[in-house]
Amino acid sequence: MYQRSMELVVGVFILLGALAMVFLALQVSGLSLDSQRATYKVYAQFDDLGGLNVRGRVSLAGVTIGRVNNVSLDKESYSALVELEIYTEVDNLSTDSVASIQTSGLLGDKYIAISVGADEEYLADGDTIFDTQSALNLEKLIGAFASGQADF
Repeated sequence: MYQRSMELVVGVFILLGALAMVFLALQVSGLSLDSQRATYKVYAQFDDLGGLNVRGRVSLAGVTIGRVNNVSLDKESYSALVELEIYTEVDNLSTDSVASIQTSGLLGDKYIAISVGADEEYLADGDTIFDTQSALNLEKLIGAFASGQADF
């Protein structure tokens, strides 16, 4: 009887561990259960993405309002074109909003932070955010500092 209950406890422990691993894998991969939410597309162009990936989050005031859907190269301007999927609940982003690439933590994931402007017109499906700030390239900054070319 003791061995049977011990096997049951070990089996439950292994099952909980497997469920925890699946949960962590979903969190790390960027997949979520809210991917079925209604969205609209907005585009932004950046000079340097600095490691921003597809399925990265888009946030406003620290709240996730969408995801990065696609990253491609604009062959005319040779800049990165980022397609953002914004949740339809957030339908009041002004046309003069600023999109900037930020890092969560010192070496964390890259995400797009949106700062809302003051314009009374709002972004619609297919519109472009023109005011963008590219990612801070840490390697270039360290290289400039090490070679003495950093301006303070």
